Amino acid sequence: MKVVSIRDWLAAPDRVVAWQGQQQHWLSEMRQQVLALMEKLQSQPGQHWALCFDNSYHFTAALLALWHAGKTPVIPGHCRAAQLEEMAEQLDGVISDMPLAVSLPQLRWDGALALGELPAIAEDAELVLFTSGSTGTPRRVVKSLRALDLEAQWLAALWADRLQQCHVIASVSHQHLYGLTFRIVLPMALSLPLAAQQIFYGEQLADQRRDRRYAFISSPAFLRRLDSALDAPSCALIVSAGGALPWADAQHAQRAFECAVDEIYGSTETGVIGWRCAQEENAPWHCFPQVKLVQQEAGWRVFSALLETPEGWPLDDRIVQQPSGVFQLAGRQDRVVKIEDKRVSLSEIERRLLALPGVEDAAALAIQRHGRQSIGVVLALPDTLDAATLTQRKKQWKIALQPWLEPVAMPRYWRVVNAIPVTAQSKRAWPQIEELFDVAG
Repeated sequence: MKVVSIRDWLAAPDRVVAWQGQQQHWLSEMRQQVLALMEKLQSQPGQHWALCFDNSYHFTAALLALWHAGKTPVIPGHCRAAQLEEMAEQLDGVISDMPLAVSLPQLRWDGALALGELPAIAEDAELVLFTSGSTGTPRRVVKSLRALDLEAQWLAALWADRLQQCHVIASVSHQHLYGLTFRIVLPMALSLPLAAQQIFYGEQLADQRRDRRYAFISSPAFLRRLDSALDAPSCALIVSAGGALPWADAQHAQRAFECAVDEIYGSTETGVIGWRCAQEENAPWHCFPQVKLVQQEAGWRVFSALLETPEGWPLDDRIVQQPSGVFQLAGRQDRVVKIEDKRVSLSEIERRLLALPGVEDAAALAIQRHGRQSIGVVLALPDTLDAATLTQRKKQWKIALQPWLEPVAMPRYWRVVNAIPVTAQSKRAWPQIEELFDVAG
């Protein structure tokens, strides 16, 4: 399949580029809308404009309008007015298709059309994303168009045959790099139609037309919640990223779609690093071309053609690499806290908790109370327990953990839930997890 550069998207022959329900959007329509919005942007001061869109077609047109106007798109990772205000020093304005009560200059999407010639996108064009990371503090990440184009080329080389004639649907947001790359850049680069609306529920997935082949861009959280009673559409490709997909959930998804799940390993900072097809338990990961993993004293570092620096990027994950070059992920290496001056690995505690009978998922964190720091844990169980049963189960868990954990690492605070809170990208939602401990117990 021919891969079209972002700079040449709007110069391609006319075709359907997106749909929403029965409505189809054509490339010629997008080109005129991009030109109209670009002209508005050229009359506005300031370089950095945030994109806050519900509709992926509108988002794509605004993204292109900013680049053609010579401005820098900023993807803040959310569409919340209060947080946009906090970022005001890093923004010159906001473009949106939804009402936002912000003091920043704001352009609302109106779908206006214009005729004329579009100026070329600059060779050094880029965009800015913000990722919260493990600390919750937003981290600014700059991506070049060169890297976005190259990433699309890698993905096309991997899946070109399977993506032929596909319509691209997604349960993940375009407001993060995973969604941006896989549900916007990749389908546009391969001239595939993309769904303008995100899928939030299994019923929306089941409602997709049956006369199409689909590529489904999803997350572990969505695949974990798949309802066996719903009839899934025919998918030539299912992609999952943002977190580990448990083997049982991968099997369940394969049965539902009659298609194995392909998983992606990467980050906002690095782009894609590796991939694997979940056709067997503990399937190994393969690095993409022009990606190299190197073990150093401080941990693992990735060197990639997608990075803007030859110095590579440090990884937060522990990796076990095999002589053939494939690798396995062995947990996070940065989750170490000090409890009573002793180093305690939260990842190790979670690993031991997951070995307990009936525990489906586990999260461990440090809890500060009365000037003392202790370990709190959240366990996801399949069934709700009454108070007496929960008390008895805690005693059993503590006894089971004693051979493995030092006294300072033994959980002091316990919370039991049906599912551990996650973000739309299947990352641990640490603010919500911490809120579980706001009530003493």
